[in-house]
Parts: sequence; C-alpha cells; structure tokens
Amino acid sequence: MISRWTTAIAFFAAAAAPGNAFVSQINAPLAVKPVTSTSSALFMGPPTDPSAPITEQYGEGSRKYRRTVYTHDQWVKHRSPDRFLNNIRTLFNSGIYKQVAKEVIATTSVAVFVCGWNALAGGYEGFDGSMHEAVIQGSWVQKIGLPLTPFTVLTPSLGLLLVFRTNTSYQRWDEARKFWGLNINHTRDLNRMATAWYGNQSNQDDTKFIGAATPAAENIDPVKRQEDLQQVSLFTWAFVRSMKRHLSPPAEDEEAFIKEIRARLTPEQAENIITANHRPNRALYDLSVAIEKLPMHFVRKDELNKNLSIFEDTLGGSERLLSSPVPLFYSRHTARFLATWLLFLPFALYEPFKDSWNHLAMIPVTSFISIMLFGIEELATQLEEPFTILPMQGFCDKIGGWCDEIVSWAGDYTEDAFDSNVREMSKM
Repeated sequence: MISRWTTAIAFFAAAAAPGNAFVSQINAPLAVKPVTSTSSALFMGPPTDPSAPITEQYGEGSRKYRRTVYTHDQWVKHRSPDRFLNNIRTLFNSGIYKQVAKEVIATTSVAVFVCGWNALAGGYEGFDGSMHEAVIQGSWVQKIGLPLTPFTVLTPSLGLLLVFRTNTSYQRWDEARKFWGLNINHTRDLNRMATAWYGNQSNQDDTKFIGAATPAAENIDPVKRQEDLQQVSLFTWAFVRSMKRHLSPPAEDEEAFIKEIRARLTPEQAENIITANHRPNRALYDLSVAIEKLPMHFVRKDELNKNLSIFEDTLGGSERLLSSPVPLFYSRHTARFLATWLLFLPFALYEPFKDSWNHLAMIPVTSFISIMLFGIEELATQLEEPFTILPMQGFCDKIGGWCDEIVSWAGDYTEDAFDSNVREMSKM
C-alpha cells in the first residue's frame, strides 16, 4: 500500500511538471535586447529598461511599444528567412501569450486533474511499466471523460467565430490607419495650396471671375506672408495633435499635449484649444480663420476648405471607432464559447492519449492548444481599439515638420524665375 501511494505521489509530480514549467516561463524576467538600429522606425517590443515594471512588459502597459513604423531596414528583417526561428525562440516572451497565461493555466490544471483523478480512480502505470490498482476504491468512484465527437462537430463553428472576430478587429485597425493616412495627405495638400496661391487676389470683390485676367501677385509683404502661412501650418499641426490627444488615454497624453501646445502656440491660442470642450473642433475652427485671412480668391479658399471637411470626416470616423466596439454580445459569446470548449477539451483528450504513459501527453497538448486559440482571441481584442497601438505621435510630429517645410518655400519661385526657365527651355 505504501508503495502504491509513493508511486501515486511521483505520478502527480510528473503530471504537474508541464504546467509548472509553463508558469515559470510566464513569470520569468523578460529578456530585453538593446536596439542597435539607427533608423527612424518605432520598434515593437518591451521597454529597453530592465527595471521597467512588469505591467509594461505585457497587457495595457505594453501597447505603447506596439506603435511600429517600418522603414526599408525593418522590411528586410521582416522578410528574413530566420523569422520563424526568431519568433519561436521568443515564444514565452510574447506579450500576447503572457496576457492569456491565466486562461492557459486554468485549462492545463483541468488536464492535470483529469489525468490525476483517472489514475487514482482507475489505476495507473508505474515507472517499471507494471499496472497498479486504483488508489481510491468504491462503488461511486469512476473514471471521468467525454467523447471527442461533440468537440469535432463544434470546431468549425468556433473557427468561424474566431475568424470573424479577428477580421472585424483588423478592419477597424485598417480603417483607423487610413483615417490618419488621409490626415497626412491632406495636411500637406492644404499647406501646399496655401503657399502656392498666397497673394493671388485677382477676380475679387466686384471683379468678374469668369474670363477675367489673372495678374501676378502684387505688393506682397514677405514678413506678413510668412506669418500668415506659419499660422496655417501651426493650426494644421494643432488639429492633428488635438485629434491624437482626443483619441488617447488622458493619463498617457494630457500632460505632454498641454506642454507641446503651449510651446508652439501663443498663450491665447494655446489656452483657447486647451480649455475647449472639443479640442480638435477648436483647432479646426482656428485653422478655418487662418485660411480666411489669407489674401487669395474665394474659389481657392474653397479648395483649401475642402481639406478641412475631410479632416472633420476622419475625426468623426475615428470617434465612431473609439466609442463603438464590436457588439458586446458577439464578443462575449465568442469568449464564452472558446473558454467552455477549451475547459472541457481535456475530458475528451484523455482516451485518445492512452498510448502515452498514464495519458500524460494530453497535458502539454492541452496547454499548446489553449495558447494558440486563446492567443487568436487576444489578438482580436488587442486590435479592436486601434488608436493606442497606432504611432499617432509620430504622425503628428511628421505632419508638423512637413507643413513647416512647405510654407517655408513661399517666395522661392517667382514669376521672373518662371519666365527665365521658359526662355532657357525654348533655346533647347
């Protein structure tokens, strides 16, 4: 009898080993490699400071490290033939897998319980290959298990739910990225037109526009022109920066937003935006006023204002994504379906693994299946709210720099220079 209990205890230790091994990997400190590239990309991954809290290594705190912008160097690495080996080597450093660790431990514990109970209630194989009688005996004691057929029948349905969940979440991320792509394109377009058309006041007031001559710009004060265009550039940046703040968590961005706005705008302009109930709308209004003050024909001003209507559309679309998740009943049903399916799966895997020692192979298999399937659902959840994983700060900084550069070209290309180029080309 003592030998029987000794073997049973040894069995439990062996059964628990895969689960404990997984837990130790989850709780192990993250191996952080220093970034050696000198490109301008924003890298994915954990913080480079080894003393960073665990809350920034996965979960909500790690989202700011997923705001990746690729350059040519990163695409080369992305296509590397070593990518599979690298991704497998960092399996247990994955923030996605760390995020689902509790769920995986739960399903693995169920698998350990099924193996352990059936060994105690139905007998087990010793280390020497000999079979031992059940440790717990009685008329009420039975081995537990389920047929595999229900899980096989439900697998396609579960797969469809997960596919729709991930596709919908990716579409939301893609739509948010396209909104910011429109912002980038039309901020440059707006400032280009404002700079090129500045000072053309022909056909204004009581002069007919259709068929009228278009004289060259006259009496342009270079200092005033630079001030006017700089206002357009600044408020263009102020709009996208306010939009970024509008779509970001206050705890992450409020302090930085106020500091940046006060650094670039006049005190009055900055306070008008900071104290507004809807900051992007206020910045967009200030941009409209700056455009209205430009000395150019109203038809051209209308063209500039079309960009502002597009900005309003991208802002409204982003607010829709932020405030409207995938219908909660769908997300909840998918999560419940997946969790229930995986929690009961060990009962059905017991018999198929009868050829392994005391059915123990089902434990690591259960862990692996759980990691993969819970990981798919976690990917969808992480993508569903796209703004905190988009590099919006990088977009805003680039937009500000590009707009400042465009308005600095004002006056570089005069009519005399144009005529001179035409004469030179005519000689060719």
